[in-house]
Amino acid sequence: MAGHVVVAPDKFKRSLPAAAVAAHLGAGLRRAVPGLEIHVAPVADGGDGTVEAAVAGGFARVAVRAADPLGAAVDAAIAVRADTAVVEMAQASGLHRLTSAEPLRASSFGTGELIRCALDAGSATIILGVGGSASTDGGAGMLEALGARLSYRDGSGSGRGGGALRNLQSIDFSGLDPRIHHTEFIIASDVDNPLLGPDGAAQVFGPQKGATTDQVSLLAEGLRHWAGLVAAATGRDYSAEPGAGAAGGVGFAAMAGLGASARPGIELLLEMTGFAQLLSGARLVLTGEGSLDQQSLRGKAPVGVARAAATRGVTTVAVAGVTTLSARDLCDAGFAATYTLAELEPNLARSMTDAGPLLERIGERIGHDWLSE
Repeated sequence: MAGHVVVAPDKFKRSLPAAAVAAHLGAGLRRAVPGLEIHVAPVADGGDGTVEAAVAGGFARVAVRAADPLGAAVDAAIAVRADTAVVEMAQASGLHRLTSAEPLRASSFGTGELIRCALDAGSATIILGVGGSASTDGGAGMLEALGARLSYRDGSGSGRGGGALRNLQSIDFSGLDPRIHHTEFIIASDVDNPLLGPDGAAQVFGPQKGATTDQVSLLAEGLRHWAGLVAAATGRDYSAEPGAGAAGGVGFAAMAGLGASARPGIELLLEMTGFAQLLSGARLVLTGEGSLDQQSLRGKAPVGVARAAATRGVTTVAVAGVTTLSARDLCDAGFAATYTLAELEPNLARSMTDAGPLLERIGERIGHDWLSE
């Protein structure tokens, strides 16, 4: 049976990056079907791994230095092709950069530094992936890194982190990098939460970043204050816009300060890496992530891959560490079948540690089940 297989997984969080997941699945497929043509296309939806996915899709990696969530300089990267750059917030401001929770102090300043590097590269379009962030500072740090002037009631010129927003006295956007006005910014995110309220950045995502109940209240108060100052400065209130609550409010700051629009992250990534071309002549697509759950159904990478494959009439099979979805949910999401590591190794810790060999066994099984002549 002619035709190639496209292997396009997202990362298995806290276990393997997407490229490694794809490599192990490919090794298993080839054991079952020697000589099989495999096109590897690791994917992401705006969070950790977005730069790597862009590089796998033909972008060039550009090494940069930027501040981590607490201000220490770290090695990071952006991805550039022609006049388009991909900036992954998690590269600098990601939760994985912290060894302990710092919900009040974590800042998005480093993300602004990444954007500045993209501007220095001459980018006319900047895609800002905002998943996996450590901060809940409303994007104030990001805008400060790009030239906004923030003044605090205690007289300090800097009070980075969401915990300082309540003390913010004034903001001045006149110093923002002028190149921003000639650049298209697109937020890549799978989140449609507003900035404020019960579905807002502090209430929904603060606990995921280690915030206690009291800290969530402080962060929410700071974001309300920040939103009011930004609305006064720009003449428009962006706080209720879908996606404004993404990445602790970086979505809000990108809309208000950078003029950004928002699109589903996986849709953007598949488009910019030419995924549709890989589907031409394909006989099967493999995708997946560490956990297929209700959140996956809200536009996460595997579902985006399955939808793209369906438009070309190509069958999609999913692979996950675990799934909490019903067979009906998985079918409705576009997966003809789903294989999990938990079926082979029920112990979650061992499954995560031994994910590579387990993925190869699953790849081999898929090869026998779906690709045998």
